[in-house]
Amino acid sequence: MHRLESLRANIQKVYLGNQSAIDKLIVCLLARGHVLIEDVPGVGKTMLATALARSLDASITRMQLTPDMLPSDVLGVTVWDQQKNEFEFKPGPIFSNIVLADEVNRTTPRTQSALLEAMNEGQVSIDGHTRKLLEPFIVIATQNPFEFEGTYFLPESQLDRFLMRLHLGYPSPDDESRILTLNPSRNVLHDIKPVMTAADLVELQTQVNDIKIDPTLTEYIVKIANATRESDQLQIGVSPRGTLALTQAAKATAMMHKRDYVVPDDVVSNVVPVFAHRVISKNYMHDADGIATHRTMQQILETVPSPV
Repeated sequence: MHRLESLRANIQKVYLGNQSAIDKLIVCLLARGHVLIEDVPGVGKTMLATALARSLDASITRMQLTPDMLPSDVLGVTVWDQQKNEFEFKPGPIFSNIVLADEVNRTTPRTQSALLEAMNEGQVSIDGHTRKLLEPFIVIATQNPFEFEGTYFLPESQLDRFLMRLHLGYPSPDDESRILTLNPSRNVLHDIKPVMTAADLVELQTQVNDIKIDPTLTEYIVKIANATRESDQLQIGVSPRGTLALTQAAKATAMMHKRDYVVPDDVVSNVVPVFAHRVISKNYMHDADGIATHRTMQQILETVPSPV
């Protein structure tokens, strides 16, 4: 079985909800992108992230973010070692291949910002020293909608570091019946075995760079981005970082479908999860759940003709 098919099948043993979310999560892995999973409590956000992490034979840490956490709780701290008579760095949970940041919007903006350099540069600066993170390095963050008490808005600069923002939604009646019967969080999750090593993932990530994309599709991505910048319904459009992210996601999607070239549908299927959290609606104070921006992105897709 293809390694990606084995990975998908392993996650499907545990996560019985939105199956397209599994594919998007794997696309983020292949594209070296971080992912933000947002939805109401109890729909399987943490279970989906944990199932993916346990399917990889790589170092994994989980951070349960709370309002009293400090940046040093994420990055690490330098302490004085009396026996060695020198300062010693104690790495934080960020020094791992897969970092599960649970309920990332429950911690303060100061601690949220500690993730910025790590997510963007693959390194952190602590006490005047720059420390490289492991390869691969992926942050899988979950958050509850902003209308829930005790949550903080993620700043736009933080959101822009996530390749995708995924919404799981409620499971179908059939899937929910299976959840009640199998109770996967108790009966299956702990039995998941790795099906891919960190080296396997790095190899696949390197192969994504070799996927071909036709110039007409590159122009198509730029046209969609320009449409967001010119839209009357948006205050801020997609930045060049967003177009780079969409290109990489399209290449990773092509690999998922065992192709060495990108087709228009690889671009279209990723526009909303890659672009929607990078734009700001003119009524953004009333769009915390992102429904308006999702609707705007769908309208833009309908107005920009797709290449044949």
